Amino acid sequence: MKIILCGACGRMGTNVAEVAAERGAAIVAGVDLVPAPRPFPVYETIADVKEEADAVIDFSSSAALESVLSFCETRRLPVVLAATGYSEDDLARIRKAAQCIAVFKTGNLSVGINLLQYLSQKAALILGDAFDAEIIERHHHFKKDAPSGTALMLAESVNKGFGGQKENVYGRHGMVGAREKKEIGIHAVRGGTIVGEHEVMFAGEDEIVTLSHSARSRKVFASGALKAAGWLRGKDAGLYDMNDLLAEYLED
Repeated sequence: MKIILCGACGRMGTNVAEVAAERGAAIVAGVDLVPAPRPFPVYETIADVKEEADAVIDFSSSAALESVLSFCETRRLPVVLAATGYSEDDLARIRKAAQCIAVFKTGNLSVGINLLQYLSQKAALILGDAFDAEIIERHHHFKKDAPSGTALMLAESVNKGFGGQKENVYGRHGMVGAREKKEIGIHAVRGGTIVGEHEVMFAGEDEIVTLSHSARSRKVFASGALKAAGWLRGKDAGLYDMNDLLAEYLED
């Protein structure tokens, strides 16, 4: 598989290139605002890329979204969007692009996290309103947004399990009063070099059920991006996520 990698010289781009080399996938070109030596050509803008490819993986930033989608639309290339911080306008642009190309977007590219999402929804469905749900996420001190997109993704799945009756509450401070049943608490921890940890806790009367995932290396996200790119090849135009990929495993 031939891949154009956006954000090629960043931490995640470096991990994708390493995992691709281990798995026999070819990064034919990279894109980065600050090009650095790589075993493939690196361009400052994706519009300059001349190499042919099977898919684009974007680990750059939301600021590059328009240029990436326009490039993929012109070339009719599937794209894996792995950046974060998309605005409502960005999301609308993504949906528009999905009308003519295959777009893969998810809050987290780890297969394990997406399994956690599935299990959390099932747990909420089974445990029901007798249990209170709290989500705790932990990341390195460089992470700029809080809570994480993954925590929000988990909260959405938990709420689906509860029948859509809950509301997110972000941290607690001061005299907030007793916890209400409609709450899903979300808490962000930042420190050190934590790659990413997510915990979904269901607290009931005299018992606690905890589901958790810990990423020990960014390679889990690189691996997920490559898996998504391979899965996306040959797919019709549309907006896909890791649930679509996992559904094939669950059906098997």
